Amino acid sequence: METLESHELRVQNFVSSQVPTKYATLLHTWEEDEVALQDVQKGNAKRMKGYQKLKNSCKRAHKDGYEWIWVDTCCIDKRSSAEPSEAINSMFRYYGHSAVCYVYMPDVEGKGGSFEQSSFGAKIGTKQSLSREISAAAKLPEDVVQGVKPVFACNTAQRMSWASQRETTREDDIASCLFELFDIHLPRLYGEGAEKAFLRLQEAILYQCSDHTLFILTKASSRRTWTRTTKPRPSTSS
Repeated sequence: METLESHELRVQNFVSSQVPTKYATLLHTWEEDEVALQDVQKGNAKRMKGYQKLKNSCKRAHKDGYEWIWVDTCCIDKRSSAEPSEAINSMFRYYGHSAVCYVYMPDVEGKGGSFEQSSFGAKIGTKQSLSREISAAAKLPEDVVQGVKPVFACNTAQRMSWASQRETTREDDIASCLFELFDIHLPRLYGEGAEKAFLRLQEAILYQCSDHTLFILTKASSRRTWTRTTKPRPSTSS
């Protein structure tokens, strides 16, 4: 796990047994000229448009007492054929295990101005104080927003529907972003397309659980229709 040191903005790689017990994460939308891992390592980060966002996030984490912060743009080695796939499968866990997750919202101005205009970013609120607004905007149950595990609060069809309005750079990621939500680890096959990736996920879900509400979901969005075309594997129980 690559993690960014919040004070000096240097990248440190930790093996599983050495991952910091307390670290921050940044949730954001990728924009133009984001800082990648190699940009930090080669000292090119300051010349990039995404540097200010990264710098402010690190300052916020350092001010709040967190030495390390995980940011997906610069904490994944995209040159590696294996690491991006591993990171996608682990991302849900990275965010879930972090002590705090900062959400960067450049199109929302809070107290004191926008994120770019503030040395640490303007604090708008927390997911607890804004749970009703987040629930309405993200179409998630409010108790899930407040921390209840989705597996206990929502059936398979409900969790699957959360991808319906998701936008990703690669269409295949529409499915892969749900892997950890169902505790499923599948290889990331770039180029297979959203429909095939989604059907592959459906098969994996059906093989590991008995919740057949998955069949309720036949249309995930107005732009694409996903339906199951294969039959579940017959039961081998006697």
